[in-house]
Amino acid sequence: MWFKNLLVYRFTKPFTETIESLEVALAEKAFNPCGSQELSSYGWAAPLGKHGDLFTHTANGFIMLCAQRQDKVLPAGVINEALAEKIEQIQARDGRSVGRKERVDLKDEVMFELLPKAFTRSSRQYAYIDPREGLLIINTGAVKRAEEFMSYLRETIGSLPVIAATAKNLPQHAMTQWVLENTPPAKFELGGECELRDKADESSVIRCKNQDLGSKEINNHLAAGMCVNKLAMSWQGGIDFIVDDQLAIKRISFGDLIQEQAEKQDADDAAAQFDVDFSIMTLEFAKFIKDLYGAFGGEDLSELDD
Repeated sequence: MWFKNLLVYRFTKPFTETIESLEVALAEKAFNPCGSQELSSYGWAAPLGKHGDLFTHTANGFIMLCAQRQDKVLPAGVINEALAEKIEQIQARDGRSVGRKERVDLKDEVMFELLPKAFTRSSRQYAYIDPREGLLIINTGAVKRAEEFMSYLRETIGSLPVIAATAKNLPQHAMTQWVLENTPPAKFELGGECELRDKADESSVIRCKNQDLGSKEINNHLAAGMCVNKLAMSWQGGIDFIVDDQLAIKRISFGDLIQEQAEKQDADDAAAQFDVDFSIMTLEFAKFIKDLYGAFGGEDLSELDD
């Protein structure tokens, strides 16, 4: 399981849950498919999927978790068509029009009838805990999905004291200076993509792809007051990514050396390969995350002083 996105959260207190206590708590909140009248279902699943039955997967002290979500798919067109049929039947039978409140009630009735027949769509949300560094890393670029995961984990284990990890330097300012001066931080290289925003008008956006970020055109936009909101970068030639003004890391791709390192392990089966991939990925991320926050002046730990 190679993560494609990262949202990084900092524990404000040491994470002290044991693997044994985690297993018990997660098992009590295990995923169950949607019932006939449920729109969605959320719960814990084995990170290894069909290749394992534990709710945690550990390697080098890192703890992988996986939440599974299932949603009933009821297209608006299907609901509206069934609703229209019901309204026509009432009008033909009773010779009257259907009011607004009755339409709402009829729509609820239609959905109740259609839910047992609806298709389902499932997705998995992976994350891992780094107890030594006090970090929770979630494989998503969407804050809403991360909050759903953390809320359920908090409900499961009773407490989850985390905050979004932030940097000492303002990301927009730092990225703008890197591009304007063509001076990427140590261990990083600038890519060929960025997003510029006007400081005075947030709706004014320029997206540049496959561009020389040192070009005169981009420099002119920055000189005119725009700032870099998203930036493509590469870390030590091993990880390519996009970072934004909230330090969300997206569209991660791993270089050949990292991929080859995983392939050389000659894993015997899917479970062993998962363990190899997880071990290599988390060790690389541990160094990468530290370097990335270091590039922005280091992580801001002021909220932990208390």
